[in-house]
Amino acid sequence: MDYTIKIGGEAGQGIQTIGDALGRLLTRSGYHVFSHQDYESRVRGGHNFYQIRFANQPLAASRSTIDILVALDRESITRHEHELALNGRILYDGTRLKLKAKNPAFLAIPFEKLALQQGGDPIMANTVATGAVLGMLGIDPEIFFAFLTDTFKDKGDQVVQANRDAGQAGYQYVKEHCDKCDFAVPVGAVKQRMLIGGIESIALGALASGCKFYSAYPMTPSTGIMNYLASKSDQYGVVVEQAEDEISAINMALGASFSGVRAMTGTSGGGFALMVEGLSLAGMTETPIVIAMGQRPGPATGLPTRTEQGDLEFLLSAGHGEFPRVILAPGSPRQAFYLTSKAFDIAEKYQIPVFILFDTYLADCQWTFESFDPSQMRYRDYRLRGDDFKNLTDYRRYADTDTGISPLAVPGDAGHVVVVDSDEHDEDGHIIEDAATRIRMVEKRLLRKRPRIQSEIAPPDLYGDREARIVLTGWGSTYGVMKEVVDTLAQSTSIAMLHFSEVFPLPNLDAFDYVSFLRKAKLSLCIENNATGQFSRLLRAETGFEFTALIHRYDGRPFTLEELRGEIDGYLGKI
Repeated sequence: MDYTIKIGGEAGQGIQTIGDALGRLLTRSGYHVFSHQDYESRVRGGHNFYQIRFANQPLAASRSTIDILVALDRESITRHEHELALNGRILYDGTRLKLKAKNPAFLAIPFEKLALQQGGDPIMANTVATGAVLGMLGIDPEIFFAFLTDTFKDKGDQVVQANRDAGQAGYQYVKEHCDKCDFAVPVGAVKQRMLIGGIESIALGALASGCKFYSAYPMTPSTGIMNYLASKSDQYGVVVEQAEDEISAINMALGASFSGVRAMTGTSGGGFALMVEGLSLAGMTETPIVIAMGQRPGPATGLPTRTEQGDLEFLLSAGHGEFPRVILAPGSPRQAFYLTSKAFDIAEKYQIPVFILFDTYLADCQWTFESFDPSQMRYRDYRLRGDDFKNLTDYRRYADTDTGISPLAVPGDAGHVVVVDSDEHDEDGHIIEDAATRIRMVEKRLLRKRPRIQSEIAPPDLYGDREARIVLTGWGSTYGVMKEVVDTLAQSTSIAMLHFSEVFPLPNLDAFDYVSFLRKAKLSLCIENNATGQFSRLLRAETGFEFTALIHRYDGRPFTLEELRGEIDGYLGKI
């Protein structure tokens, strides 16, 4: 069993409401769920959809074929009718769309009329539509009713009952009118799982890592981090500041970090362009900071609500001068949660900027997981505080050490003065101009730290045949679709996946010689959501390895399972 539901319509029609409700209901019913969204950058109008895939085995990507299309406007039918599976069905409100389709795949349901009959409010047409889909699948309606009660309980019994009646009306209508609804949805033991998206996982990871200050200017796709943290700020004692622009946002976070708390900022490409001077300031002052960088297609405003992996090289070279940095690129919400913890740990330990590089696709998609394990979170306070600071006879912020890591004290925690400077400085933090000190400081903050930082970078995730003839390689959000393609092709060929979620610096080869593994493959493919292959260039520059072929997508959309499979099939006949 593996079905896909798509809800299509204009912005403002409640597409996300229906999609979110169905995702949660299917999760509560015990199924594995994967969902993603596609929307235009406007408040009303335009074409948008919400796609939910559910199955009785773990899922990690979207498919091109859909089984149920809920069309809230005519354009959704025009655009997506051809995606329908052989026995798929299209649900639509014939009266509202002024459409009477003769194709047996179509099922006209008077969403709005049923809503008015049951609740007196046309907005409940969404509840009718949700009930109709559940009826078509034969999902236990009691789970739906319990969900409606939880959702609307704060609005009073009348609203709860009206929604239950509207949901029942949609459910019953399908039962009575859908003669060819032959979706086989097995009912098994319900297992509690959570349904969580990439953006919430980053925010949760920040909370679990002790983040106490977050400043940002709203910018898709990173805004959700700020919204989530702001919603939890009182509960977890986090200061969340909406800055007037991204220059202020990063400098506020640096000020908070200097003052002794774990601090983070978030933005997207255009906003990060404004943050670059602040990034260099972090590099020179050795101030820990975590930056969540959400990729969307550029340049400039580009496609603000679409997805792309186009900013890796931007982060590699952003900032003037040379200073260490780390770039982590999670491929799933689970990775996003744990890597956010690692980002804070490395930033504080080495006093450097660390990026969490994600994209709109990862930010908006939702996966089901059994649970996250808090014991895997990293938390150690590396700062010099209290008596440890007070009892020092001498304190130098940039003391020259064997590791290059100087004591990071909290200003005001003792009588010692903490001096930092964006100019080149000596061990005390005072401005210098002489060549010898300059060399010593560069070696301290960059060259001596760099190998230690690299030793903390995890090797890529190897999934599939360890003697594979075909190796797919990717980073960030291509994780899920590559993994499912490997599962699909493994029945007929020798194939594996290498996924890099920690992309810079590249992992050492000591633990796993991934370059040798790639060289042994008959066919090595690098898969990226950009036009030029930024990661493949990084790998070639750092290791000399060159892929057999590159598969790129750069239309602002993610790879689906069938699309990537089709691209790879084109190469299989050549080996």
